[in-house]
Amino acid sequence: MKHLFSINLLILSAFLFLHSGAMAQTADAQKKPVYDAELAKKLGADDRGMKSYIFVILKTGPNKITNKDTLNTLFAGHFANINKLANEGKLVVAGPMGNNDKSYRGIFILNVKTFEEANALLENDPTIKQKFFDVELYDWYGSAALPVYLETHSKIEKQKMK
Repeated sequence: MKHLFSINLLILSAFLFLHSGAMAQTADAQKKPVYDAELAKKLGADDRGMKSYIFVILKTGPNKITNKDTLNTLFAGHFANINKLANEGKLVVAGPMGNNDKSYRGIFILNVKTFEEANALLENDPTIKQKFFDVELYDWYGSAALPVYLETHSKIEKQKMK
Protein backbone atom coordinates (compact mmCIF):
# COMPACT_ATOMS: atom_id res chain seq x y z
CA MET A 1 0.00 0.00 0.00
CA LYS A 2 2.80 2.35 0.91
CA HIS A 3 4.46 1.57 -2.43
CA LEU A 4 1.21 2.35 -4.33
CA PHE A 5 0.88 5.67 -2.46
CA SER A 6 4.46 6.62 -3.47
CA ILE A 7 3.78 5.77 -7.12
CA ASN A 8 0.54 7.83 -7.10
CA LEU A 9 2.37 10.73 -5.43
CA LEU A 10 5.11 10.50 -8.06
CA ILE A 11 2.55 10.45 -10.90
CA LEU A 12 0.64 13.40 -9.40
CA SER A 13 3.87 15.37 -8.97
CA ALA A 14 4.88 14.65 -12.57
CA PHE A 15 1.43 15.69 -13.80
CA LEU A 16 1.53 18.95 -11.82
CA PHE A 17 5.06 19.68 -13.03
CA LEU A 18 4.15 19.05 -16.68
CA HIS A 19 0.87 20.96 -16.37
CA SER A 20 2.57 24.02 -14.84
CA GLY A 21 5.13 23.98 -17.68
CA ALA A 22 2.36 23.85 -20.27
CA MET A 23 0.56 26.71 -18.54
CA ALA A 24 3.76 28.80 -18.56
CA GLN A 25 4.25 28.11 -22.26
CA THR A 26 0.63 29.08 -22.96
CA ALA A 27 1.10 32.32 -21.01
CA ASP A 28 4.32 33.07 -22.91
CA ALA A 29 2.59 32.37 -26.22
CA GLN A 30 -0.20 34.76 -25.26
CA LYS A 31 2.31 37.54 -24.46
CA LYS A 32 4.22 37.15 -27.72
CA PRO A 33 2.79 39.51 -30.33
CA VAL A 34 1.67 38.09 -33.63
CA TYR A 35 3.65 39.41 -36.59
CA ASP A 36 1.50 41.62 -38.82
CA ALA A 37 3.13 41.66 -42.27
CA GLU A 38 0.63 44.19 -43.66
CA LEU A 39 1.28 46.66 -40.82
CA ALA A 40 5.05 46.15 -41.09
CA LYS A 41 4.90 46.96 -44.79
CA LYS A 42 2.64 49.99 -44.23
CA LEU A 43 5.07 51.40 -41.64
CA GLY A 44 8.17 50.62 -43.71
CA ALA A 45 9.58 48.19 -41.14
CA ASP A 46 12.55 45.97 -41.80
CA ASP A 47 12.78 42.42 -40.36
CA ARG A 48 13.57 43.84 -36.92
CA GLY A 49 10.54 46.15 -36.99
CA MET A 50 12.85 49.15 -37.40
CA LYS A 51 13.45 51.87 -39.98
CA SER A 52 15.57 54.96 -40.62
CA TYR A 53 14.55 58.47 -39.63
CA ILE A 54 16.23 61.85 -39.46
CA PHE A 55 16.92 62.98 -35.90
CA VAL A 56 17.00 66.76 -35.47
CA ILE A 57 18.45 68.67 -32.55
CA LEU A 58 17.20 72.24 -32.25
CA LYS A 59 19.84 74.51 -30.74
CA THR A 60 19.92 78.17 -29.79
CA GLY A 61 20.60 80.01 -33.02
CA PRO A 62 22.69 83.11 -33.72
CA ASN A 63 19.68 85.50 -33.91
CA LYS A 64 18.96 86.71 -30.36
CA ILE A 65 15.37 87.91 -30.64
CA THR A 66 14.04 89.60 -27.50
CA ASN A 67 10.87 91.34 -28.76
CA LYS A 68 7.92 89.47 -27.18
CA ASP A 69 5.54 90.07 -30.10
CA THR A 70 8.13 88.79 -32.58
CA LEU A 71 8.81 85.72 -30.42
CA ASN A 72 5.08 85.01 -30.06
CA THR A 73 4.66 85.20 -33.84
CA LEU A 74 7.68 82.96 -34.46
CA PHE A 75 6.53 80.36 -31.96
CA ALA A 76 2.96 80.39 -33.29
CA GLY A 77 4.44 79.51 -36.68
CA HIS A 78 6.78 76.95 -35.07
CA PHE A 79 3.86 75.10 -33.45
CA ALA A 80 1.72 75.40 -36.58
CA ASN A 81 4.54 73.79 -38.58
CA ILE A 82 4.93 71.03 -35.97
CA ASN A 83 1.19 70.24 -36.14
CA LYS A 84 1.20 70.35 -39.95
CA LEU A 85 4.15 67.94 -40.19
CA ALA A 86 2.63 65.62 -37.59
CA ASN A 87 -0.69 65.57 -39.46
CA GLU A 88 1.17 64.73 -42.68
CA GLY A 89 3.03 61.87 -40.94
CA LYS A 90 6.40 63.57 -41.49
CA LEU A 91 7.06 64.39 -37.82
CA VAL A 92 6.79 61.54 -35.34
CA VAL A 93 8.42 63.01 -32.24
CA ALA A 94 8.88 66.60 -31.09
CA GLY A 95 9.58 68.15 -27.75
CA PRO A 96 11.61 70.68 -25.82
CA MET A 97 14.70 69.85 -23.79
CA GLY A 98 15.42 71.04 -20.27
CA ASN A 99 18.17 73.52 -19.50
CA ASN A 100 21.60 72.25 -20.50
CA ASP A 101 25.09 73.58 -21.20
CA LYS A 102 25.01 72.64 -24.90
CA SER A 103 22.32 75.17 -25.97
CA TYR A 104 20.06 72.29 -27.01
CA ARG A 105 16.45 73.47 -27.12
CA GLY A 106 14.47 70.52 -28.48
CA ILE A 107 14.29 67.54 -30.78
CA PHE A 108 12.37 66.34 -33.81
CA ILE A 109 12.32 62.88 -35.30
CA LEU A 110 11.34 63.25 -38.94
CA ASN A 111 9.81 60.38 -40.89
CA VAL A 112 11.91 61.05 -43.99
CA LYS A 113 14.88 59.27 -45.51
CA THR A 114 17.26 62.07 -46.51
CA PHE A 115 18.78 65.24 -45.11
CA GLU A 116 17.47 67.05 -48.19
CA GLU A 117 13.89 66.09 -47.37
CA ALA A 118 14.41 67.07 -43.74
CA ASN A 119 15.88 70.45 -44.63
CA ALA A 120 12.97 71.18 -46.97
CA LEU A 121 10.52 70.54 -44.11
CA LEU A 122 12.56 72.58 -41.64
CA GLU A 123 12.68 75.58 -43.97
CA ASN A 124 8.98 76.12 -43.25
CA ASP A 125 9.61 76.63 -39.53
CA PRO A 126 9.91 80.38 -38.85
CA THR A 127 12.08 79.88 -35.75
CA ILE A 128 14.62 78.09 -37.93
CA LYS A 129 14.16 80.38 -40.93
CA GLN A 130 14.82 83.44 -38.73
CA LYS A 131 17.84 81.70 -37.13
CA PHE A 132 16.33 81.82 -33.62
CA PHE A 133 16.97 78.05 -33.68
CA ASP A 134 19.79 76.30 -35.46
CA VAL A 135 19.63 72.59 -36.30
CA GLU A 136 21.85 69.52 -36.32
CA LEU A 137 20.66 66.52 -38.36
CA TYR A 138 21.58 62.88 -37.84
CA ASP A 139 20.57 59.56 -39.36
CA TRP A 140 18.67 57.61 -36.70
CA TYR A 141 17.43 54.01 -36.63
CA GLY A 142 14.40 53.29 -34.46
CA SER A 143 11.10 51.47 -34.20
CA ALA A 144 8.96 51.69 -37.32
CA ALA A 145 5.96 51.89 -34.95
CA LEU A 146 6.80 55.46 -33.88
CA PRO A 147 4.30 57.06 -36.29
CA VAL A 148 1.36 55.20 -34.78
CA TYR A 149 1.97 56.37 -31.22
CA LEU A 150 0.59 59.77 -32.25
CA GLU A 151 -2.87 58.21 -32.61
CA THR A 152 -2.75 57.35 -28.92
CA HIS A 153 -1.31 60.73 -27.98
CA SER A 154 -4.23 62.53 -29.60
CA LYS A 155 -6.55 60.57 -27.28
CA ILE A 156 -4.75 61.62 -24.10
CA GLU A 157 -3.94 65.29 -24.73
CA LYS A 158 -6.39 67.75 -23.22
CA GLN A 159 -4.92 70.79 -24.92
CA LYS A 160 -3.20 71.14 -28.27
CA MET A 161 0.07 73.04 -28.58
CA LYS A 162 -0.44 76.59 -29.80
